[in-house]
Formats: sequence, structure tokens, C-alpha cells
Amino acid sequence: MQAPDPGNTLGNTTSNTPGNAPSNAPSNTPGNTPGNAPETAVPGAVPAAAPVATAPDTASTPLVQVVDVHKYFGDLHVLKGINLEVQQGEVLVLLGPSGSGKSTLLRCLNQLENISAGRIYVDGELQGMTESPAPTGFALWNAKRQGAITAAGTWLQKRSDAEVAAQRARMGMVFQRFNLFPHMTALENVAEAPAQVAGLPAAQAREKAAHYLAQVGLSDRQDHYPSELSGGQQQRVAIARALAMEPEIMLFDEPTSALDPELVGEVLAVMKDLAAAGMTMVVVTHEIGFAREVADNVVFMDAGSIVEQGAAEQVIDHPQEPRAQDFFTSIL
Repeated sequence: MQAPDPGNTLGNTTSNTPGNAPSNAPSNTPGNTPGNAPETAVPGAVPAAAPVATAPDTASTPLVQVVDVHKYFGDLHVLKGINLEVQQGEVLVLLGPSGSGKSTLLRCLNQLENISAGRIYVDGELQGMTESPAPTGFALWNAKRQGAITAAGTWLQKRSDAEVAAQRARMGMVFQRFNLFPHMTALENVAEAPAQVAGLPAAQAREKAAHYLAQVGLSDRQDHYPSELSGGQQQRVAIARALAMEPEIMLFDEPTSALDPELVGEVLAVMKDLAAAGMTMVVVTHEIGFAREVADNVVFMDAGSIVEQGAAEQVIDHPQEPRAQDFFTSIL
């Protein structure tokens, strides 16, 4: 199957705001250039052969809904028709071998990567695009120049940068690397986004930063620079930084993988506290014990597809699919 053209996807651009370090900006791979798509590809929409996704019923919709999402990097098919839902207050853990698409899926949720096809909704709102009935006549010709017409006859248009930024602000993201500003104290790192992105007065931003540093157990380290903190402490500052924007959803991309083993527990303890407080979380991790203890649901991915999903005990201890059985047998 030839890849839909990611370069024409009705996605978004990413600004290097304080909440998102430059190293986590969307990739600009050689495959993300115009001219590779078949004419039937609808940028940012479901493939022509797939059922057309419609806007969910917001009265009963999950907080996050992923509908037939595909992601290509050039000819490399990284995500292959992902469908999943995350309820308000749920902790969803993504498990699987390296290269299975887990981190890419997380970046697509937060619009750090543009999806090649499919839909992502947060609280019933389509992410990265607007969808409306297609016009007719000459207006239809003009609409095709400005967006894309789906097989269902709706008109997709890319959201403005401001709209995308507002959508992204609903999700906090914690990466493998801490990406703290080295010339700023812990307090200044956490206060930066509330002040610069949310527009809070400096004193109010610092007060909020102090609150979230206390929440992650670092009140006594708020005046320390990153170089004066352990890896676990730096990652807790990164969690506080994400929380300071008061997101509805927290995304964690292997937050303990860069830590020495003795420091892993303090970060997982903060995440457990967040889960106990009802924070909606999607977590990519290799920490099986954490998944068993905290996850409401576990998704096992391999080669860009969801192989198995369900309760942690079911997926981890009693997997039904041979690939999942092989994986968990090898690591447990």
C-alpha cells in the first residue's frame, strides 16, 4: 500500500513553546514531502477503503478517541489503523517491543506528529482539523483548494496555529529526557510555561510553580538548577512543569527509561499519586510492575498495530495472542 502524503496532511505546525522543548518538535523526514500520495488519498482522513469516521456523540464519548489512525514516514507504515478509547480518569498503559509505534502514537495524540489518516478526538472535538458539510458548485472547487473533501462529503480544514496550541494545552507530556532549561532553577522551569504561554503574571506563575513542585515532593529543591538535581528529581520537575499548565490528560513517554534503577521508584510514586487523584493518563513504559498496579487497561502493540488490549492481569499474565505471549514470556 502506498502511503498517503504526510506533506499534505491537514495537521499542524509545532512552535517551540516553553512547554515543548525544541528537540521534541515534529520531525521533517524526507517522506513528509508532497507528491507521494495516490490521487485517492484524503489528507488527514480515513483511507478510502475504510469506514468513514463521524464525530462522536459527546453525551457519551470517551475523553480520548482514536479512530483508524495511520502514520507514515515516507514509505514506512508506523501506525496501522489504531483504534482505542480512553475514559475520563483512566490510566492506559502502552506496552510492546521497541519500534512498535507506542511513542509515535503518543506524539500523534499531542499533535507533535501529524497523522497521515484517521481521526483523533478529545472530549468530542476533532484534533488538528475542523470538519463541516462540503459546499456545492464553484464553492466546492474553492474548498478543495483550501482543504480536503472526504468520501462522506464533508470538508476538512487545517486548524489555525492558535487553535492547535489551545488543543495541545489540554495535554501535558513528559518525555524520556527531562529537557529542562539549564540556566533556570526548578521553580523558574516550572513557572515559564504558565507565564509565557498562559500569560499569568510572574508572581502568580511562580506561586503555581511552587504548588506543583510541592506536589511532586520538591519544595526544598525549587531554587536548585538542573545540574544540582538527580535524574529522578529532574524528571519530577518535568512532571511539575507539565502539571502547571493544568492539563486534562497526562502523556508519559517512557519517563523512567533514562534513569538509574535506584531513581525509578520516586518518579513512579509521583505517577501513582496522580493516578490515585483521578488524572487521566496514557503511559508508554517498560515497567511491568507499574502497569500491573496502576493501569486500568493495557494495550500491547507490535509492528504498528494493537495486538491485544484489556485489563492488566489479562494482557500481561494471560495473553491470548502468540506475539504477546512470546513478549511477556521473554521479559517476565
